[in-house]
This record gives sequence, structure tokens and C-alpha cells, in this order.
Amino acid sequence: MSKKLRSRRTSQTRALCHAIALVFVVAIACAPTASAQNRERAYDADLFRLAEILGGIHYLRALCGHNDGQTWRQHMEGLIKTEGTSAFRRALLARRFNQGYRSYSRTYKTCTVTAKAALERFIDDAKAASKNLLATRGDAVDPPSAEPTTE
Repeated sequence: MSKKLRSRRTSQTRALCHAIALVFVVAIACAPTASAQNRERAYDADLFRLAEILGGIHYLRALCGHNDGQTWRQHMEGLIKTEGTSAFRRALLARRFNQGYRSYSRTYKTCTVTAKAALERFIDDAKAASKNLLATRGDAVDPPSAEPTTE
């Protein structure tokens, strides 16, 4: 892989990290009251899908030799902190992350072309889910416009 392409992909992955961080900031600013903690929210489908995607990304990036360490798990922990307003919601979020991780750990044992394609699709899906969450939460700030890919 050329140095230029590697640099572009690294900056695109950073852009996704910034978009996810922006979702956390918006979530904190719009935290629900105690009486609404277990109620289903309009953005829950995107939120739980993002949690599952983060689990898949966490597994596939490690499998394909990216040196992210616990980056994607830490993003999930941040999501749980901001959106896990009750033990029930925290458990649902963690469950979806684990489902994403486990489903791909059963499917891929080595980094294949299809594993890399799934990883790229997950990055795109995470960006879309982040944008949907921002739009649903009513925040005027858009996530970074760079197209994230793997690496």
C-alpha cells in the first residue's frame, strides 16, 4: 500500500472517530430525564445498530492486523456512558456490541478479502448511523465529511 493511500485511510478513520465522538457530545447534551430512562427513543434503532457495528469493527480490525488496540471498545464504552441511562439500556448496548463482535468472530478466522470488504462496509455504516443519530437528536453540527475506510 502506498504511503499516500495509507495516510488518506488513516485520516479517514480519524474522521469516523471524530464523528462518533460528536455523537457522544450530542448525547450528553441531550440526556433524558430520569423518568424517561427506559423509554424507547426515536433514535434507538440507529444507536443499537451503531453499537453492533462497533463490535464488528473491533473484531475485524484486530483480525486484519490494524494496531487499534482497544480503540473501538473504548468508543463503545463512551456510548454506554452517554446513552446507558439505566442498567437495562447499558445491558442492551453491551449486548449489541457483543453480538457484532461474536457474529464476525464465528464467520472469519483469518483476514480475507471478504473480511476487509465487510470492515469497509461497517465503517461506512457507522458513519451513516452517526449522521442519523445527529440528525435525530436535532443537533446542527455535521460529522466530518471525509469518507472513512479501513486503516
